[in-house]
Amino acid sequence: MNSAAQHAALVKDIAQQLGFMACGISKAGFLEDEAPRLESWLNQNHHGQMGYMARNFDKRLDPRKLVPGAKSVVSLAYNYFPDQTPTEKEAPKIARYAYGKDYHRVIKDKLFTFMHHIQEQIGKVGGRVFVDSAPVLEKAWAAKSGLGWVGKNTNLIRKQNGSYFFIAELILDLELEADGAVTDHCGSCTACLDACPTDAFVAPYQLDASKCISYFTIELKDAIPTEVKDKFENWAFGCDICQEVCPWNRFSHPHQEPDFRPEPELMNMTQSDWNEVTEEVFNRLFEHSAVQRAGFDGLKRNLEFLK
Repeated sequence: MNSAAQHAALVKDIAQQLGFMACGISKAGFLEDEAPRLESWLNQNHHGQMGYMARNFDKRLDPRKLVPGAKSVVSLAYNYFPDQTPTEKEAPKIARYAYGKDYHRVIKDKLFTFMHHIQEQIGKVGGRVFVDSAPVLEKAWAAKSGLGWVGKNTNLIRKQNGSYFFIAELILDLELEADGAVTDHCGSCTACLDACPTDAFVAPYQLDASKCISYFTIELKDAIPTEVKDKFENWAFGCDICQEVCPWNRFSHPHQEPDFRPEPELMNMTQSDWNEVTEEVFNRLFEHSAVQRAGFDGLKRNLEFLK
């Protein structure tokens, strides 16, 4: 076994020890196939008010511009599928990924530990860690490294686990043996496309993010357009509809991450609890949550829109 293969095996072993669901490796380089897709998506304004998506175009497509001398992209999947659901079915809903502590903090700590282990066991290795925090086309790299395929709902899907997981990366100046992509297993299924209440999918594998419930409830800072009134199906922060209907998610299994466990109070909130939520309650319940992205005023706006 050569050093690139040995080091790749070591990296995957560390990933398993740190609780990652899966680890795949790609050779760092220019994402040639993604360039025209990203350009077209931006030109059609499918990113809406997410101006950051249009910035750092070159860096999004070439990790060597983020990490000089980069040779490998290590893609990682971390499970967040909860074993609990809210008790009141008619109450406003938040996306499952936001039930516990903010994944940026939880996973980034693991990534720093990961880098430390690599440097400790291999020697001087340079690189950077990322979890939805920089211009990195995470799903493209994850698919390239064989973690799964990008489905018709534009989520990364794994046959073994479905799609309820976070994606993170290590971009390293270390030569590692690369993995290959896996095949698409969406077949003729259109469950996700048919279920989207705001028609955010303009075609299979193409999302107009500016029509997505997650965009309206998190990214949009203006008033929510009246034309989507009564189409949110009670989602107050984010949306899981296209994952809920995906047949592959019958293979999702509960995570084992204590930091992602929701507060019992959150799981037991009634419709009136949500509608009467105060800033004090918001700060207590969501102090370390991704729901802070919307802020108290944003969440209240979303809840008012659902009435």
